[in-house]
Amino acid sequence: MDTSKEYAEELDRQDPLSHFRNEFYIQEGTLYMDGNSLGLLSKRAEKSVFRILDSWKQLGIDGWSKGEHPWYYLSEQLGEQVAGLIGGEDDEVIVTGSTTVNLHQLASTFYQPKGNRTKILADELNFPSDIYALKSQLELKGYNPEDHFIQVTSRDGREIKEEDIIEAMTEDVALIVLPTVLYRSGQLLDIKRLTDEAHKRGILIGFDGCHSVGVVPHHFHEWDVDFAYWCHYKYVNSGPGGVGGLFVHERHLGQKPGLSGWFGSDKEKQFDMNHSFEPAQTAGAFQIGTPHLLSVAPLIGSLELFHEAGIEQIREKSLTSTKYMMDLLQSKLEGYEFTIGNPMEDERRGGHVCLEHKEAARICKALKDKGVIPDFRSPNVIRLAPIAFYTSYVEVWETIQILEDIMEQKLYEKYENKRGVIA
Repeated sequence: MDTSKEYAEELDRQDPLSHFRNEFYIQEGTLYMDGNSLGLLSKRAEKSVFRILDSWKQLGIDGWSKGEHPWYYLSEQLGEQVAGLIGGEDDEVIVTGSTTVNLHQLASTFYQPKGNRTKILADELNFPSDIYALKSQLELKGYNPEDHFIQVTSRDGREIKEEDIIEAMTEDVALIVLPTVLYRSGQLLDIKRLTDEAHKRGILIGFDGCHSVGVVPHHFHEWDVDFAYWCHYKYVNSGPGGVGGLFVHERHLGQKPGLSGWFGSDKEKQFDMNHSFEPAQTAGAFQIGTPHLLSVAPLIGSLELFHEAGIEQIREKSLTSTKYMMDLLQSKLEGYEFTIGNPMEDERRGGHVCLEHKEAARICKALKDKGVIPDFRSPNVIRLAPIAFYTSYVEVWETIQILEDIMEQKLYEKYENKRGVIA
């Protein structure tokens, strides 16, 4: 392959998304490769925060019903916009809560053990918070996770085979919860196939979309997924602690949520103040508390950019830039004991490159001191994510040049091979 900087510059000239880079705040002298953990701030998101603050300043409590974005309906309106990213109908998506809170809500609703169907099926490579939540849901219903929680094992520590998941879909499973993309290796699961197989066996299935929403197009409604949940602060760039989202297929709408709260009410009746809960007939029923307006606000501006760019075009650049990064890694870093741990096939890869090395923690520290912002995941993974909106191909090229220099000069050896408090 052509490993010259000139080739990277030509890729940037041909990039139809390159102008979006100017929409983001990018620190000079920094190569930001951690947008899969926290996306950068866009100027649109900043403006939308100020607009919500201004509505509070100018309108006070009337901001709930007046202004450019009346707060009372904002979560539903943003849900309709997010629906395009995940392939849901407007009424099936709501912006609310956080990832783990939303999982608790959905599991408490859809985990309904009956007869011999008492078990929850997950995988052993999922993000820990999901596992904590699912085990606690079992315990709340009086079941011991040691007996009623199944985790599909990985054959190589990187990926989970769909065949192994399907084999574990036994007649005692009541609910399946899986990631769309595995957070370490970046493996993209075959969501449609797994949903079809679960439903053949009468099992409900939901997905954690934290590592795919905003970079991988989904078709949750068409694929018949029962539910899904995700954050917006990674690829959707809504800011640290930004409000999450959830999807519930229309066939389940009208069902009483497991965790009832005031803002899940039918909006026409919410202020009747009755003590009998009347849930909305949309995904809005799965809200629990009052929307966190100042955490919702950045999403308004961020979603404008997605509307302009289109999720399909974002996916195309993501695949192209991660492929380019992998090609450079294979060309420039052969002999330095790196292993690419993510799937190489486009249809099986999420939005980041998983680079494995026994000295990963030290290498990450060396990269940061050289201005590259990577992401370490224990025990040996360096995650690098070129983001379609704001990462140039030249930046990908420069990142690999710096990594090559670090390895060639053994600059990582002066650091302890131990993660920081926050990896």
